[in-house]
Parts: sequence; structure tokens; C-alpha cells
Amino acid sequence: MGTIVWLGSEVMFFAGLFAIYFTLRSTSPGLWAAETAKLDVPFALTNTITLVLSSVTCQFGVFAAERMQARRTGRLFQVGSWGMVEWFFLTYSMGAVFICLQVFEYAHLISEHVTLSSSAYGSAFYMTTGFHGAHVIGGLIAFLLTIGRAFAVKNFGHKEATTAIVVSYYWHFVDVVWIGLFMVVYVLK
Repeated sequence: MGTIVWLGSEVMFFAGLFAIYFTLRSTSPGLWAAETAKLDVPFALTNTITLVLSSVTCQFGVFAAERMQARRTGRLFQVGSWGMVEWFFLTYSMGAVFICLQVFEYAHLISEHVTLSSSAYGSAFYMTTGFHGAHVIGGLIAFLLTIGRAFAVKNFGHKEATTAIVVSYYWHFVDVVWIGLFMVVYVLK
């Protein structure tokens, strides 16, 4: 229950960021048109697909946790035998790729003179995507802690499965927020 309440507060936090973005955008339409032209939408779409697919792998990890299967029962490349650890590690890897690609995109935009202090657009872009990136990093840490916990306990039980489920709530939330950000920042012109 605490996680749901906390995620509710996070919804309000991101709603505030969206409000800032839309307010600044409405006051500077010319600036927004010029700066959004510098975005690499296909690159961002690839990154978005990576994050969305990580939510799918996360859910497979939850399914494994719900059947109390912490680790794989077969060979490494027998995906059907994977447990929560393998699915969460794959999810972690995809999330890490998302962050790396986000950093690459930031470097490209900085080379195009779009910085946090360059304009209202730069401030809005980096605040919204940057806070989201910080939340993704928080999720990555949660995955590592959950995987570590699966190895630390003698018997994987309901407590560990519940932890996996709660981490998945957070990850799915981060994913949904990014879909909204992608639509607003990259698609909506």
C-alpha cells in the first residue's frame, strides 16, 4: 500500500514537470519549433522501445517470482526455464542501455548548443527527461537489490516475491511516464 501511495506522489511530481513544459512551450512557440528540430526522433523511438520491452521482461520476472522460481531451472539460453533473477537481470541491462542512450542523446544536444541554461526549452527538456532518468537509475538500483536478495536468502518465499512485485510497480510506472514524455517531447510538435 505504501508503494502505491508513494507512486501517487510521484505522479503529482511528474504532473508538475509536464505543467512546466507545457507552460514554457505555450509562451515560446518559435523557440520550441527551432529546438525540437534538433531532436533525433528515430533514435529516441529506439530508446523508447528498449524501455517498453524492459517492462515486458520485468513482468516475466514477476511471473517467475509469483511461482517462487528465483533462478533458472535449465540452461542459460533456455528462456522458458528462466527465473526472476534472469528476467530482472535482462530488465536491468535494458534499463542501463536506455540510460546510456539518453546520455548519448544529451551529448549530441549539448553539441547542438541545447543545454540546461541555454533557453527555456533546454531547461524544460533536461528537467523532465533528467528527472525521469534519475528515476530509471533508482529502478536499476532496486533491481540489483532484489537480485541480491534472491541470492542472499536460503529459501525464496513470499517476502522476496512481494519485493519483486513492488519493484515491478515502480518500473512499470517509470515506463508509463516515459511514454508520456516521449509523446509530449518528441512527437507533439
